[in-house]
Amino acid sequence: MQRLLITLGLLIALVGILWPWIAKLGLGRLPGDLRVDKPGFTLYAPFTTMIVLSVVLSLVIWLLRR
Repeated sequence: MQRLLITLGLLIALVGILWPWIAKLGLGRLPGDLRVDKPGFTLYAPFTTMIVLSVVLSLVIWLLRR
């Protein structure tokens, strides 16, 4: 459990450090990402981004387990 938490913390820190370059990839602004702006209410649901990240992470995990 300790290794998992340490690894998760390091991954979060790494993503935070690399965020300026990750933001340039356009993730979060793909077609299919839903954004609703109304006075006093904002809804953001990045459906396409979630699917793309899920496929990429599944592929990486699959390759690492082979």
